[in-house]
Amino acid sequence: MTEKRSDKRGTIVELNTDFVIKTDEQLRAHYDQPHPMVADKGVPHLTPSIRRYIELSPFACLSTQDGKGRTDISPRGDAPGFVKVADEHTLLLPDRPGNNRLDSIRNIMACPDVSLLFMIPGVLDTVRVNGRAAISVDPALLAEFPVGGKLPRSVICIEIKEALAHCAKAYRRSKLWEHDYRPEKGSVPTLREMMTDLMEIDKPMEELIDAAIEDDYRNNMY
Repeated sequence: MTEKRSDKRGTIVELNTDFVIKTDEQLRAHYDQPHPMVADKGVPHLTPSIRRYIELSPFACLSTQDGKGRTDISPRGDAPGFVKVADEHTLLLPDRPGNNRLDSIRNIMACPDVSLLFMIPGVLDTVRVNGRAAISVDPALLAEFPVGGKLPRSVICIEIKEALAHCAKAYRRSKLWEHDYRPEKGSVPTLREMMTDLMEIDKPMEELIDAAIEDDYRNNMY
C-alpha cells in the first residue's frame, strides 16, 4: 500500500505504508536493545556535571509544541550561563528580542512540555533537558537578566523532569566543529535570499529586507 503526497511544485512522493513502523513491538524488532546504562541514563534533576555543562553553554535549542501537537524548535544563545540554574530542579531562560512571532511562547501557553538541547563550541558531548515550562513577566525575575541595561521581555521557567548527557555520534558524523563539511564562502543561502523565495518579492524589496535585517541586528539584539 502506498500513500501519495505532493509538495508545492507538484512533485509526487510515494510512501510505502507496508514499511512504516507503527508499534513499539515493530520498533524493538527492527532495532537493537539499548545498553542498560543508556536506557536509564536520565535523572529528574541536575547532577553537578550536567549543571556545570549548562553553566558553560552559550547555545541551546528549545523544542515546544502547540495544543494540537504541532512542533517547533527555536535556537537560543548568549554568553555562557545565559540559561540560569536556579536550583537542581529549575532552569530560567530569558526571552530576548526575536522576530515577535512568539511561536515558542504561544506553544508553552498551550502545552507546557518542552525540551532543551545544550551545546558548547568545540565540545562533542551535549546535554538534554526535558521539563515543563511557564512564562513569567515578574519584574523581580526579569531584573536578574540585564544586558547593557536592557531586560528580557519574559523569562521561561522550566521545571526539570529529566536531564541527561547525550553521546557524540551525530557530531562526529557531521564533523560539526571541524572544517571538512564547511561550504565555500557565499554558497549558503542568506536569510534575505530565503525570505525572498518565501515572499516572491522583487529586487528593490530585497535590498530593503537586507537593510532591515542589518538594522535589527545592530539595534535589537537585546
